[in-house]
Amino acid sequence: MLKLAKTSLLTVAMIATTLTASDILVTVNGKNITKQDAEAFVSASSPKAHFSQLDKTQQTMIKDRLIEKVLFTELARKEGIDKKPDFKRNMDKIKEELLVNMWMKNQMDNAVVSDSEAKEFYDKNSDKFMQKESVHARHILVKEEKEAKSIIDELKALKGEALKTKFIALAKSKSTGPSGPKGGDLGSFSKGQMVPEFSKAVWALKIGEITVKPVKTQFGYHVIFLEGKAGAKPTVYAQVKDKIIASLKQQQFARKIAEIAKELKSKAKIIDSSSDTNNTKK
Repeated sequence: MLKLAKTSLLTVAMIATTLTASDILVTVNGKNITKQDAEAFVSASSPKAHFSQLDKTQQTMIKDRLIEKVLFTELARKEGIDKKPDFKRNMDKIKEELLVNMWMKNQMDNAVVSDSEAKEFYDKNSDKFMQKESVHARHILVKEEKEAKSIIDELKALKGEALKTKFIALAKSKSTGPSGPKGGDLGSFSKGQMVPEFSKAVWALKIGEITVKPVKTQFGYHVIFLEGKAGAKPTVYAQVKDKIIASLKQQQFARKIAEIAKELKSKAKIIDSSSDTNNTKK
């Protein structure tokens, strides 16, 4: 039984060692540089970036920087930088900042907003969660005005599904834009999201219509088909719930910090040396 227990513990230890080893990217003079170190290094400059998603060249560059950091740290210690008065003063400042930052994080983590509070805020501020009026359009983009006019001539006699089907076919065969393979589909967009000439033309159309004249922009000549329109409407609560909760937590956190700061100041002995006459608060 004892032998079996030892074997099990050894197996667990081996698994743990294997898992830890799998996180090690490189070892420099006995110090391990891990994937977690690399992720932290990358996120410090680009919060949305991840080391694991970088290409090999970029990953190699990050590893080189981390290796250099270890080597420079060793060199700085050998030269006694950590014994200098300036180092110790700066370390005290860093400790103070870290202490306050961690305390602030704890206050933020302790902020609590219920679903009912978030829903109540949503209901009272529905005007803040409106989706703008939008259109769903397709286009055929060509280089020459003459070609755009020819396409319009092919389409102008058609209506309904026949027009849409033919428009999609021509977009796939003739459009030079990236949406061509998708039948010219641009998806839905609101006013101001497209260049002015295009936007003006598409918003003047009725559903199921095409532009009867080529629309010129810096990209070329467009033939536009309006597939649908949607009026302004409130965003569904579920889509904004998390953002509302985060916002309310931030507001709750700010109020709490202001209250604590006010209380602490009222109890502290504060001497303002910057004014002409020293003001002491107690």
